[in-house]
Formats: sequence, C-alpha cells, structure tokens
Amino acid sequence: MAGAGQGKRCGTCARFVRVIERIDENGEVTRTGDCLLGVWPSPLYETSTCVEWVQKGTLKSVLALKPAPSRHVRAAPPVAAPTLTLPGDLLDMDADEFRNVLRRVIQEELVTTPVELGNRWQGGEVVLKPGKEGVQEKHVPLESFFHKIVMIRDRLRVLEQRINAHPKLDDEEKVQMQQYVTGCYGSLTTFNVLFADREDQFVGQKSEG
Repeated sequence: MAGAGQGKRCGTCARFVRVIERIDENGEVTRTGDCLLGVWPSPLYETSTCVEWVQKGTLKSVLALKPAPSRHVRAAPPVAAPTLTLPGDLLDMDADEFRNVLRRVIQEELVTTPVELGNRWQGGEVVLKPGKEGVQEKHVPLESFFHKIVMIRDRLRVLEQRINAHPKLDDEEKVQMQQYVTGCYGSLTTFNVLFADREDQFVGQKSEG
C-alpha cells in the first residue's frame, strides 16, 4: 500500500509512466504522466486514483501471480489452445501504436470519447465534510470524481442506444424509457460545470417553444 493519505493514487502506481514535472509560479510541483493500461485519456495527474493500482516495484510479481486451484475441485483436463494468426499490420506495430489502436477500439465499443476536465478544476479535490463533529473529512481527487461522472454519462448513452435498438419494445415503450434516461441526464446537469467543453455536458429535458 502507498503511504498514509496517498491511497491508490497514480503517483505511486507502477503503471504511471512518462512522468513530466511542472512548477507553477508559486513553486508548487505538479506531476503528470500516462497509464500503461490506457484506461483514462492522458495526461493523468499523480493525485488521480484507480482500482487497477499496483505499487511501484511490485508489477512483475503481481503479473506472475496465478490463482491456485481449489483442493476440492478437480482440475479440468488441458485443452489445446486454438492457433491464433495475427494480421501482418498488427505485427508491424510498435507498443505505442498498438496501445492507441486498443484504446480506440475500447472507446468505440463503450461509445466513449476523450473528455477534458475544466482547467480551473485540475489538481483540485472534492471535500466531503460531515455534519457531525469528530468525524474525519473525506478528500477525493477531482480527476477521479470527474472520470466517474463521465463513465455514468457514457453508460447512459449505451442504455439509450440499446433501448432504441431493442426488437421487443414498441415505440410507446421506447419513448417512456427514454424519458427516464432524460430525467437522469437532467439530474446530472449539476456537474456540467466540471466539463471543459460544453458539447460534452449533460443535457436534460429541453423546453419547447
């Protein structure tokens, strides 16, 4: 685990690479970098968090770990792996090209596009302050919070598409379900202030006329 107060942050993760340090006018050092998994659009801040976090210096040992078979479960007989022939274009790619292609495929499959956090929020935190005295505050990096908001938005878009394409729903049922999705968008417009581009924001029910 990382040091106290750091949690599972990118700055202490083995996959946090190509780190660039910047010093602002106040002498504060900000470190940004890329993620080997390519889960989030780069650059990432060292204060971002991720469930795939691996402590620096332990990545090889983590990858080498294999789950041990249960004592009470008979191991299945080995099955010959099918032969996989990769296209020549893929074999000619270097690591960066392959990551870019993989990231693009994932984004298209999940109907996601890179979304930028507004400049004034970068490096900030969400502070959850309890109303009860003696209870510790919770600090959440804004980048991490913002990515969760974007994930909700993208999943709502996928839900919309699946409703529209569902073969067993008639038009009236599709309209009714779309209204629930639109209501979710409307509830999330509070977070539109975090988006750098207006086109990426949530859009709720539009008034007619």
